[in-house]
Amino acid sequence: MPVTIETDHLKAVINEKGAELASLKRKDNEIEYIWQADPAYWKRHAPVLFPIVGALKNGTYTYNGRTYQLPQHGFARDMDFELLEQKADAVSFRLQSNTKIKEMYPFDFELIIGYALGGDGLTVDYQVKNPASEEMYFSIGGHPAFNVPIDDGLDFTDYYLDPSPMKSRINLSLKEGLIDLDQRTLGQTNTTIALNHELFKNDALIYETKGLNSFTICSDKSPHLVSVSFKNFPYVGFWSTYPQESPFVCIEPWAGLADTFDTSGELSEKLGIQKLAANDIFHAKYAIVVK
Repeated sequence: MPVTIETDHLKAVINEKGAELASLKRKDNEIEYIWQADPAYWKRHAPVLFPIVGALKNGTYTYNGRTYQLPQHGFARDMDFELLEQKADAVSFRLQSNTKIKEMYPFDFELIIGYALGGDGLTVDYQVKNPASEEMYFSIGGHPAFNVPIDDGLDFTDYYLDPSPMKSRINLSLKEGLIDLDQRTLGQTNTTIALNHELFKNDALIYETKGLNSFTICSDKSPHLVSVSFKNFPYVGFWSTYPQESPFVCIEPWAGLADTFDTSGELSEKLGIQKLAANDIFHAKYAIVVK
């Protein structure tokens, strides 16, 4: 069931299934910034990636001597979340471990996802709680897709990505859905990146990130833009479909990565995996600004 939150300036809709952001609009221009999940291109809006980001090698991992299977990006995006708390301008949802989930992922956990409107944007808040007496391993990430072009009358190629800070970042290449560390390079994020569909011919663009980062989709032909900023995510991905030319671009803050080609398959050794101590809480958030 969709849940609506709003302020005098903004309105957002979040689905209980997957706790997925489905709409974000400014009231002064009525522009829809979130991709509307046209299945002819891609059937999702902004899925939450948990407890893995990306694909596992052969779709499996091992933990404590047992082999498990997980689909790409995990299971949270397809689960019905519990509505935890709702206010006029904020809402939170919860997903907890259960017997069915433990067939895929053996840890006890509580995942809380919060959305709060304020100023010119929306804050997305992730909390992962470990209620058990042993450590847990997980990854989590956002996958929000934004309409490009933002404005009627403009084209995809009228827009560009504007990174801040404007500095080079390590680029991690994907090959057949896995991280190819042999192709790791220094990415040219020290300048704006013109958007064109060829950017995504080898799947997502992935960069290592440190400290505060923001990435903005904008055009010199329009005052309207969308920006994603974050601090506690060590990676970011940019994605659109290819060779099909879809009118959206995803900006994805990640605390985790797809498997590498040489992975051992052991979850605790997975590149980018998060380790959470017993009775501890992981917290990370990102903000979407729309103008």
